[in-house]
Amino acid sequence: EIQLVDSGGGQVQAGGSLRLSCVCSGFDFSSYDMAWFRQAPGKGREFVAGISWGGGRTYYTNSVKGRFTISRDNSENTLYLQMNSLKPVDTAVYYCNTQPDLDDQHPGLYWGLGTPVTVSS
Repeated sequence: EIQLVDSGGGQVQAGGSLRLSCVCSGFDFSSYDMAWFRQAPGKGREFVAGISWGGGRTYYTNSVKGRFTISRDNSENTLYLQMNSLKPVDTAVYYCNTQPDLDDQHPGLYWGLGTPVTVSS
């Protein structure tokens, strides 16, 4: 059974930092591209960041470039998202996703349950 368990969300003030984690099981993590998406209240789910299976290529939506860093540890089957200089507009539920189309920033089939991030001004 494929499982993606995302965690690390919370409440922070603007300018603060959080590190999200996604522990994966049930598939060969090291062979697949991975991504983070987010869904703000009242909005659709949007691509945030993606990383290739070996970690050599990373992708970011423009609004988080220079502030967020996606990484992975294939030995631990874990995906990370380091979020710095957080802004209130980053408030959303963040979801881990496997097998995305990174070129088109489209999600793959499997999702984590989501971890909420709230940034106050």
